[in-house]
This record gives sequence, structure tokens and C-alpha cells, in this order.
Amino acid sequence: MREEHDVPLSSLTTMRVGGPASRLLTVETTDELVDAVREVDDAEEPLLVLSGGSNLVVGDEGFPGTVVRVATTGIARESVDSRGGALVRVAAGEDWDGLVAGAVEQGWAGIEALSGIPGLTGATPIQNVGAYGQEVAQTIAQVRTWDREEQAVRTFFNADCRFTYRHSRFKGTDRFVVLDVLYQLEVADLSRPIAYSALAEGLGVPLGTRVPLADTRAAVLEQRRRRGMVLEAADHDTWSCGSFFTNPILSKAEFDEFAERAAERLGFEAPGPPRFPEPDGRVKTSAAWLIEKAGFAKGFGLPAPAALSTKHTLAVTNRGGATTADVLALARQLRDGVEDAFGIRLVNEPVLVGEQL
Repeated sequence: MREEHDVPLSSLTTMRVGGPASRLLTVETTDELVDAVREVDDAEEPLLVLSGGSNLVVGDEGFPGTVVRVATTGIARESVDSRGGALVRVAAGEDWDGLVAGAVEQGWAGIEALSGIPGLTGATPIQNVGAYGQEVAQTIAQVRTWDREEQAVRTFFNADCRFTYRHSRFKGTDRFVVLDVLYQLEVADLSRPIAYSALAEGLGVPLGTRVPLADTRAAVLEQRRRRGMVLEAADHDTWSCGSFFTNPILSKAEFDEFAERAAERLGFEAPGPPRFPEPDGRVKTSAAWLIEKAGFAKGFGLPAPAALSTKHTLAVTNRGGATTADVLALARQLRDGVEDAFGIRLVNEPVLVGEQL
């Protein structure tokens, strides 16, 4: 375990904003992770558990307590066979894209469309990470956690995790610290059926087709790079939290009212808003479409230090030198502009520490 003081959290997040941590503990084993959390809780000090920092926006004042940075490692194959698949237990501190790359190389299907997502494995069940027609809820068998209230290790099976769109029982609470995740992947040379139209188009196949795992990964990475969603230090379009807002999910009546309002605003000849039916009868629409049609184009805000990505309207980016205040001011402008235009209030996807939108 390594202890440091007054470390700028901007250096540990992909948005590259945020003030200092009063105290930073970097833990490299699961036992160290539990011990560090218990120590802080016993002292009744403020605690922030930091993963890869890819879904986190910390206030400019920093964090007035202890930040526990998860750097645990370990990938263990508990069983592999063609019928039951590959059961793979992964430490919370393992790099997510490294895990995906390894799964593709081993011939384990189920997470290949989640290539290129920054961050660590332990964060994936918290917000039910998903992209290009896949989400981790489809492959997670267990999540092993430290329960800070019960002071005990507690394991949740998939059905107990309460996975929904970009949400789980672990999001919005600091009670559970993820220790490791057990994934159940398919042993196969081909991907899971392609379920995202843009990805299918990029691969040149119909929806529902299975293609070689490596081809899927390459196509996803190509799509993400075009949208500025693969981290590159020299590209300020990637100095972000990825998608800053979740896609709204509306009741059918709410969607119909929204579509009517959109038609009045944009003209009845314009294409209607994106519509993605949900299994429960609700309808999901596109936050990126809402932002663009509300008048915020790619690059909106430039040359200010915080601006929309020049590649994707859903990414709020740090153009170099931005503060958290700059980032959130732009996010509020987007949220309020969409609400004024369409009556829909966008919800931020990244976790805000010491701040509110």
C-alpha cells in the first residue's frame, strides 16, 4: 500500500479536472483494499474509492478525505468448457480493455463489442457498462464486494445486482466496494450476434450476424476512434468521460408528446427522433440527437477550455486547462437547452464528487 498527500485528482481522471486528494492510498491486493476501506471507516473519515477515473468528475476543491485508488490485479479462469462457457474471475483493478483483448484472443465471446472502453473492471457492474448492443449485465455471473455497513465480504449473483440501463444496485450508493467480478463468457470463435446497426454496417453484415471476434473488436475500435472515444493523450476530443448524458427512456405517451414537440420545432418534413423500443414497453431515444437538434453542434463552445467534442455531440471535453466549473457550466447549458427545446431533462452519466449538475 502506498500513501501520498495532496495529489491532484485531475491526473487520475480521463476528464483531467479536479482538485487534490488530502490523502491518497494506492492498494495492490484485495486484502489491502479491504484494510484501507476499513481503516478509513473506523476513523469516520470521508472516503472516495477511485477506479480508472473514466466516469468521474471531481470538484475543483478536491476531496477532503482519503481516496483509495484501486490497483489490484488478477485474472483467474475458474472453468472453461464448450457447454458451460468460460468462468473468469477478474480483480477490480484490472484494465477493462486489456480484459476484452485477452478474451478475444482466448476465444471467449460476450464482451467483444465493449472494446476500447477506458477504466477498470471493478467499475463495469456499477453502471452496467454497455455499448454497441452489449452490456456487462449479459455476462456477469457474480460480483464480490466489501459491504461497508455489514463489515463483511458479500457476493451478489446476477439477478441480485438489479441491472438496468446504465444502472445497478451498486450505483448511487457508497455501501459496496467491488472486489472482483466473475464473468461467464461463451467459448466461441465468433462474436455474439451483432445487435447495433452502425456496427453491422461497418462490418458489412446484417444485424444478428456472428463474425470473427477479432473482426468485431477491430470494427468497434474503429467506430470509437472516429467518435473520439478511445483515449489518446494528444487528442483533446478524448479528454472526457465519454458520453456525458444517458439516453432518455420515456413512456410511450411521453415519447409521443416529445415527438410531436420535435416535429413542431424542426418541421413536419424532418426525420423524427430516434426510437428504440424497450422490453417493458417504454421507448429509448438518443441524447446525442437531442443535443444536436437543440442547437449544440460538434465543437460547440470552442475555443473555450471546455467544449463539445468535434467528433461527437455527447462528449463534453477538456480542451486543455479546463476546470471542473468550466465542464459543468457547459453541461448545464446543454441540459437546460435540451429541456427548453424538447421538454426532456438529460441526466449525467459520470459520477460527480463535491458538485451537482
